Amino acid sequence: MPHLYVEYSANTEAIIAVDGLLDALYKTALASGVFPAGGIRVRAQRIEKYLSAVCAAENAYIHVTALLGSGRPLDVRRRVGDSLFATLREYCSDAFDRNPLALSLTMQELHPELNFKHNNLHKYVRQRREQATD
Repeated sequence: MPHLYVEYSANTEAIIAVDGLLDALYKTALASGVFPAGGIRVRAQRIEKYLSAVCAAENAYIHVTALLGSGRPLDVRRRVGDSLFATLREYCSDAFDRNPLALSLTMQELHPELNFKHNNLHKYVRQRREQATD
């Protein structure tokens, strides 16, 4: 893990490239050294109906929720959160300077006994890396 959920107002697509943001967040999570490549998921959801601030049509927002497996120390979670938020702010800086835009990020630690998962992606990531070095 982490699983990064990027929720954004539909008008955001007019001011930033959402695919590029997802890529930047993925790279930041991977570069943290905290998460294995096979555990990182980044997904986006465009929100068509929303009200933001004083309900002006041009008001845009992007909110990232980072779901993390439990057990990492607070300082590690803080470092990763700071890094992800810095990426969000940097990627959106030009749009932020020219448009009404709210950026936010929340980190949530999943309960260790109530987090169920089953995947084989780690195996495929290893195989891919091995093939790349051959």
